[in-house]
Amino acid sequence: MDARDARWLGASLALAERGVGRTSPNPSVGCVIVANGRVVGRGWTQPGGRPHAEAVALAAAGDAARGATAYVTLEPCAHISTRGPACSDLLIAAGVARVVTSGIDPDPRTAGAGVARLRAAGIVVDVAAPALAAAAERVNPGFFTRHRHGRAHITLKLAVSLDGCIALADGTSRWITGAAARRHAHLERARCDLIIVGGGTLTADDPALDVRLDGLEDRAPQRAVLSATLEAIPAEARIGDARLLRDLSDLDADPRILAVLVEGGAGVATSLLTADRVDRLLIYRAPIIIGGRRGIGDLCLTDLGSAHGRWRLAAALTLGFDRVEEYDRVR
Repeated sequence: MDARDARWLGASLALAERGVGRTSPNPSVGCVIVANGRVVGRGWTQPGGRPHAEAVALAAAGDAARGATAYVTLEPCAHISTRGPACSDLLIAAGVARVVTSGIDPDPRTAGAGVARLRAAGIVVDVAAPALAAAAERVNPGFFTRHRHGRAHITLKLAVSLDGCIALADGTSRWITGAAARRHAHLERARCDLIIVGGGTLTADDPALDVRLDGLEDRAPQRAVLSATLEAIPAEARIGDARLLRDLSDLDADPRILAVLVEGGAGVATSLLTADRVDRLLIYRAPIIIGGRRGIGDLCLTDLGSAHGRWRLAAALTLGFDRVEEYDRVR
C-alpha cells in the first residue's frame, strides 16, 4: 500500500459515514472502484443493510470494474444471504484485479474467508495498516463491539458546566450548552440505533429524543427508558411508545441494536460507569459555572490510581463558545 491507496481508502470511509445509523444490523461500509487513477464506481451500504457498498459501486462501474482496484472499508463478505449475494463473489465476477480493505470482518461468517476467496480467484488483496483499520472501526463501533463482545456499543453523552454540573440546584437544565453544541448532539442521535434516558429524566424533562436537523428528521432512532423502578412509561409522554428497560440484558440480547446513545440523567450515567458499560464518553462542556446538580455521582472508587488510564482522548472540537470532547474506554 502507498499514499494513493490511503487516500482512496479515506474516500471510501467518507462514503461509509453516509449510512451510519441506518444499516443495522449490518455495518455501514463504503466502496470506491478506481481504474487508471479515476473513480468509475462508488457506493455505500443502503438503509436496512442492503444492497452492500460493493454491490452499489459495481453496479455503477459496470464493465469499467474489470481490471480495476476496489477500495472497501471492511473485508468483502463471504456468506450468501437471502437478501443478496456475497460481495466477494460479486467482485470476482466483475473481474477486479485488486482489492484494498481497511480491515477484517469480525462477523464469523466472513472473518477472513472473504479475503481468502478473493485471493484464491487470483485477485490481489491488501489489508490496511492498523491506523487505517482503527479509523474504519470508529465508523462502526457498534458492529465491532457486538461481534467481539456480544453487546451493543454504549456512548454516554453529558452536557456539563465547567464545574461538572448538568443543571441548576432546582433542576433547570435548558440550556447548558449553546445552539451549535446542541446541533452536534442531534447529529450524534442520527448516528445511533437507540437513545436511552433514565426514569428521572423522563419525569423531569419529558424529552422528545428526536432529530431536529434539516434533512435528517427521518434519522431519529428508537427510544428507551432505563429504570428499575418505573412501572410504565406514561402514554402522554412524548416518548410514550418507547421501550422500558429494567436493565441492559434485553439490550444485550437484541442483535439489531449496535450503537446506543445514553443522554442521562445522573443516576443512569453513574450506574453505567460503575458497571463499566460505557465504551465512549461524549462531553459537551460549556464555559459557565453554576454550582448545581452534578452529572455523575459516587462511582465507588477506593483510590485515585484506579481512575487513571481508563479513558483516552479521541477527538476534541470547539462549537461556538462550547467544547465537545470524545473519550474512548481503554480496554
